[in-house]
Amino acid sequence: MKSKSFAFAIRIVNLEKYLRRIKRETTLSRQLLRSGTSVGANIREGYNAESDADFIHKFGIAQKECDETCYWLELLNATDYLDDKQFASI
Repeated sequence: MKSKSFAFAIRIVNLEKYLRRIKRETTLSRQLLRSGTSVGANIREGYNAESDADFIHKFGIAQKECDETCYWLELLNATDYLDDKQFASI
């Protein structure tokens, strides 16, 4: 889980760079960067939880951040900042 979420964060960072440099989009891509990198950060925090309840809470936050990230990706796709192939890839 740690390595997958870290790899996902790298893809999100690279996508944000692409959106900013090539597509000249900054507002949505910053939101995507925030939520997409937060997934792994919350998973890491969960692994260092002080209790089972804390672990569940941190992973719940990570799940919410995943859902928010999906929203930003869907919005970027619907507004043609990402084509269908790029959207499907990430």
